[in-house]
Amino acid sequence: MKADPRGVLTGTHFIDGDHACCEGALAAGARFAAGYPITPSTEVVERFASRVPTVGGTFIQMEDELAASITLQGAVWGGAKAFTVTSGPGFSLMMEHIGYAAMTETPCVFVDVQRGGPSTGLPTLPAQADMMQARWGSHGDYEIIALCPNSPQECFDLTIRAFNFAEEFRVPVMLMMDEVVGHMTEKVVIP
Repeated sequence: MKADPRGVLTGTHFIDGDHACCEGALAAGARFAAGYPITPSTEVVERFASRVPTVGGTFIQMEDELAASITLQGAVWGGAKAFTVTSGPGFSLMMEHIGYAAMTETPCVFVDVQRGGPSTGLPTLPAQADMMQARWGSHGDYEIIALCPNSPQECFDLTIRAFNFAEEFRVPVMLMMDEVVGHMTEKVVIP
């Protein structure tokens, strides 16, 4: 794992998966995120917004998920290591931009903290129903990478891996968390 030491909060922490994801993004060198609040993913960007100024980065709360997903790509084109975070309904809105990121070989990370139900769904219940959408949600023939953490420790580790894969393979990478893992609190070791 490559890490930017300025953003690493080393040590052993008792944190949830959403916060571990944020710490993984910072450790990977992410210095920009655009997002729109949606349960159960909001805690990722709330923590990022409070932590990223200490390392010279930026978080922008956008007017909706469409704006967040294209702003993410603009930041990457401008040279930033960047990501966005959403949940089911917001993930659906981002599909066209995910396809565009694949077509333009934009190395970016989309975090989807999945929740139950179609449409606006059940914000406080877990699900993994967005997996097919992650792989085949946009039109056309394209390849992406989807990673699925099973614990807060994996949220940290796989977030770093997502950024590394995005840069190595020049594709958007999906980190497919769910409500349980996002809100589960346990020991996370940050080297």
